[in-house]
Amino acid sequence: MDKVYNVLVLCTGNSARSIMGEGLINVMGKGRFKAYSAGSHPGGVVNPFAIEQLKAIGYPTDTLRSKSWDEFSAPGSPVMDFVFTVCDKAAGETCPYWPGHPLTAHWGFEDPAAAQGSDEE
Repeated sequence: MDKVYNVLVLCTGNSARSIMGEGLINVMGKGRFKAYSAGSHPGGVVNPFAIEQLKAIGYPTDTLRSKSWDEFSAPGSPVMDFVFTVCDKAAGETCPYWPGHPLTAHWGFEDPAAAQGSDEE
């Protein structure tokens, strides 16, 4: 069996960007990647528009929750192969020690939760 790579997607609030990254990687990775998401200062609520977009691509959203990156540095947590930050603020913070010494990179995206305008826009 081929190795399944664990991926952790990080942003500050873990409400939109990292949540969508988790869903997209899990759908598009077709079993080759197992994605998780977390935040340095999780807001506690997943953005409803992020949930709507993930549902549109067939990703199950019932277990999604805003969570701290500390969950993934704790003993017994999945060992990550890759850790990506998707917001500049999280990229500039001191991250926890990640077991397994994963490859880390920054892949910045604008915050969709900060978008202004109507739902259609």
